Amino acid sequence: MLEKLTEHVYYMKGEEKTDRPFLYYIKGKDYSVAIDAGNSKAHVESFYKSIQENGFELPHYTMITHWHWDHTFGIPYIHGKTVGTELTRQKLIEVSKWVWTEEEMNRRQSSGEDIEFCNQCIKEEYKDLSEIVVKTIDIGIIQEMEYDLGDITLKLIPRDSTHSRDSLFIYIPEEKILVIGDADCEDHYENDGKFDRCRLDSMRAFIGSIDFKYALLGHDFPETKESSIKYLNECIGY
Repeated sequence: MLEKLTEHVYYMKGEEKTDRPFLYYIKGKDYSVAIDAGNSKAHVESFYKSIQENGFELPHYTMITHWHWDHTFGIPYIHGKTVGTELTRQKLIEVSKWVWTEEEMNRRQSSGEDIEFCNQCIKEEYKDLSEIVVKTIDIGIIQEMEYDLGDITLKLIPRDSTHSRDSLFIYIPEEKILVIGDADCEDHYENDGKFDRCRLDSMRAFIGSIDFKYALLGHDFPETKESSIKYLNECIGY
């Protein structure tokens, strides 16, 4: 079910067993937007059912925070257009060519293309691996841009993060909300599940420069700016 955070922002909590992330719904006067596409058709259907039960329209756009499977494998089933970074678009083109069999998943895990945790969760979400369909996003951006929803504005900010190089941050100034997604997590693909100190310092400075009250996270409940900064400080060792 959808939980209300502010007048315009709602969320559906994630599920740990299959690594379903939190999904967000931004209700504007003229347009509505979802944050992330979820990890499967079933995930999208559950999200959309909650949206419609609240009497809301389906999202016109879905903003993708980064390329990882749990945020993107629902793309073929979403309503409207998808928007993310150009790096996300390119990576999903690559992933769309992957073959989904146990043998190929194990090979990609051995080569470092993919990781064990993702493979385990994918097998939980997809009892039949042949059902996996990967599609890239419609619009890939390389610089900051804005979406006017009628009474609120989304500022899209593509930048590096500690978790993935293709991250998209989304700032909603009227609500003082910053969408962080998984960006404050470790990098399991390029840095062995650890934090890179330079990237961490850079992201901490970036987040600290934004005037926000709530941070929207990929796999946890919304938190305050103070909590976000405290967590990053602890990761750095301050």
